[in-house]
Order: sequence, then structure tokens, then C-alpha cells
Amino acid sequence: MDVLNNLDFATAFRALLPDLLGGLWISVEATVAGFILAVVIGVLIALGRLSKSKLLNGILVVFLEIVRGTPLLVQLVYMYYVVPLLIMLVVQFWQPSFQFTFSPFLAGMLGLGINYGCYLSEVVRSAILSIDKGQTEAALALGYTNRQSMWSIVMPQAIRNSVPVFGNYLVMMIKDTSLLAFITVSELLLRTQTYASQTFLTIESYTILALAYLVISLPLAQIMRLLEKRLLKHG
Repeated sequence: MDVLNNLDFATAFRALLPDLLGGLWISVEATVAGFILAVVIGVLIALGRLSKSKLLNGILVVFLEIVRGTPLLVQLVYMYYVVPLLIMLVVQFWQPSFQFTFSPFLAGMLGLGINYGCYLSEVVRSAILSIDKGQTEAALALGYTNRQSMWSIVMPQAIRNSVPVFGNYLVMMIKDTSLLAFITVSELLLRTQTYASQTFLTIESYTILALAYLVISLPLAQIMRLLEKRLLKHG
């Protein structure tokens, strides 16, 4: 009961609000940059999986299994701590004095983009396969090349059909930015942890953090649902 009587949400909220706003901006930046990268990677992998090259398909399948078979947190830590060392080991064969590091934000953005890109690739690939092949055949009959028919006719429809699923992954990504705290990105979770460790207002701090994520994710999810309904209405 003493713990309940000593709760001070007002003090925690006033002190945390500026930090949470700063952390929110970093989380949004990481989400936007990571999601753009994920879409690009997803489209490229999807196209690679649909190519006739067995070697390319095999490489991509192995890569997808590795990424989807390991936790995102492990991938973020690997990207931040290990990948720069591997790059240095390779380059130092030619330039012994070469030094290289990722900033925490860049490592986080790359980790999120690659991880989500692998999942989005299956969404895009399925969307491409769902497009009636007669449209491609008609485009070829009109003088389009395979590449032109893919990018001008098939891909726009596939991306449009994928938007609802993309929206779900976008909401997931903004919540997964909390994992960036483990590679020292000063986002919402890390700032809350710092404040809670300094003030011992543990219940208040993490409750406010949870509410902050709800305030972010619930309206975003609603916007995605409205967008999905609009696309279905005009589909």
C-alpha cells in the first residue's frame, strides 16, 4: 500500500514529456527511414525471387531464412557491433589503417529495413503473382517489353494491393523501434529507462511509456484501416 500511496504520475509526466517528445521524433525518423528501405528491399527481393535465375533464387532463399529465423534484436546488435568489424577486416587487406563504425541510428535503421524488407518481399511477391497474367500478355502484344510491363502495369497494382499489409507492418515497426534502445539509440524506451533509474519512479515511468506507444500506434492503425477501406471502395 505504501507504494500505491507514493505514486506520483504528475511529476513523472511533467519530467518525462520533453524527453518523450524528443524520443518520439527519433522513433518516427527511424520508422520512416527503415520502412522506406524495407519497401525497396522487399520489392527487389520479390523481383529476384520471380526471376528465372536458380542461383539468385537460392541465394535469396538462404538470406530470407537467415533473417526470418533470427530475432530482430539479435540482428540489430549484429548490425551495430559485428558488421562494422567485418567491413574493417575486409578493407584492411588493402588499407591497414582503415577504421569504420555505424552510428547507432544508422545501424538501427538498416537493421529494421533489412528485417522488415524480408517479410515485405513475400507480400510483394504474392501480390505480383495475384495479378492476372493476361495483363502482361496484353502489354507484350502492345509492344511493351517484359521490364516495361512489370514496372508500368503489374507493379503499381501489386503495390496498391499490398498497402493494407504494409500498414500493419508499419505499425509493428514503430513499436519495434523500442528495440533500438539496446544499441544505445536515444528513443522512447532508453530515455524512460534513464529517467526511471535516476528517480526510481518505475511504475509511473513505464506506465507513461506504454501509454505513449498506445497514443502513437492506435491512431496510426485506425488511419491504415481507413486507407484500406478507401482502397477497397475504389478498387
